[in-house]
Amino acid sequence: MAQRQQRRWGSGVVAGLVAGVCAAGLGVGAAGCSGDGADGRPDGDDRAADRVADRAADRSADPVRTLRRAADALVEAGSSKARTSMEMATGGTRVTIRGEGVYDYRRQLGQLKVVLPQDPAGSSGRRPITELLAPGALFMKNRGAGVPADKWVRVDTATLSDGNLVTGGATDPYAAAEVLRGTRTATYVGRTRLAGVEVRHFRGTADLAEAAEDASEGGRDSLDAAARGFATARVPFDVYLDDQGRIRKVRHRFGFVNGREEEAGGRAGAVVAVASTTLLYDFGVPVDVRLPDAGDIYAGRIAEE
Repeated sequence: MAQRQQRRWGSGVVAGLVAGVCAAGLGVGAAGCSGDGADGRPDGDDRAADRVADRAADRSADPVRTLRRAADALVEAGSSKARTSMEMATGGTRVTIRGEGVYDYRRQLGQLKVVLPQDPAGSSGRRPITELLAPGALFMKNRGAGVPADKWVRVDTATLSDGNLVTGGATDPYAAAEVLRGTRTATYVGRTRLAGVEVRHFRGTADLAEAAEDASEGGRDSLDAAARGFATARVPFDVYLDDQGRIRKVRHRFGFVNGREEEAGGRAGAVVAVASTTLLYDFGVPVDVRLPDAGDIYAGRIAEE
């Protein structure tokens, strides 16, 4: 029974959550220099000189190499809080799913609370979905008709056609970073400010198949599944790094083919456009994520919603 349920979710959960919601952004905004004036802070000339030097260094750096190392910088940081936003558009319908939580990059464990959008009547009618993210697995509570309230649904992310970049309504923060390991082209756009922090803005395209080859052991199979399951393995992105090379914001644009006519309010075979945004902040925050025991995982049939 559990194996049948796993296969069912692996093939249909994207349409069930993403397209089913369709039938019912986050802002940008980054400063830090050194050199002491009489009051212990940089004086005007020193600050200006440092900014010029920083910008010259940014322009001379290799953007592709910088972005391919961004996931490693998160591992060095250890952990962070995260906010996510997933915007989907198909058949003239546009919806947004939001999430918030914490992530441990060294153990690749995270917890998010995902809030589904309101229905046309102005009420979501759904409780927030609690998601636990782990290497190769997604655990969801309050997801699926007929699932007891105290049970979790477990999904093997390698069986998902999107590798869990879209399925849960939120992109796994570390998976979002590991997509950048497949950066093929990138340009340095310039410096800006994001949530009071000076950041470097890059724009480019990543290849999911290449990302899978260089990904961590825990993320390799999921990214490989995404490379084969999306409408295209090429993923355009915008990313903002702080001066430690850590991702502060990343926005990917995915596309997958809707497989069933009645879902997503569109025709069978229509491409669903997805823009996934992940914001990372409060690096080093304590994270305590405990995965469910085997007895807490639902193995029965999940009804269609």
